[in-house]
Amino acid sequence: MESGFSTIVLIMDYLMGAAMWTLIGRFGMSLFVAENSDFFFMKAFIKITNPMLKAMHRLTPPFLIDRMKPLYVAWFLYMIRFYIMPAVLGYDVMGMLSFPLESNIALIIYDFGQIFR
Repeated sequence: MESGFSTIVLIMDYLMGAAMWTLIGRFGMSLFVAENSDFFFMKAFIKITNPMLKAMHRLTPPFLIDRMKPLYVAWFLYMIRFYIMPAVLGYDVMGMLSFPLESNIALIIYDFGQIFR
């Protein structure tokens, strides 16, 4: 798949994008499942995202309830991906599908849809 981005841009965006979507997944799952649940996926989300939440602890406002903290950190990663990475790495972002990760996922979904036409 030819994306037009350099390898360093792809690696950094994929890592930050995966972290962002994992944090959003944890927030979404916490709406339906308690965080101390024995459910495998919730345990996985907790184990993967807790280091990110601890790393961002000083930047997270203390008035946020614990359930909202993953969503706040995901927003923070989105802002880094949208404003800082393009300025530092020199690529343009004009919308959600301009991000390398989401653009490639959209292309895969589009190609998958073409199979069933």
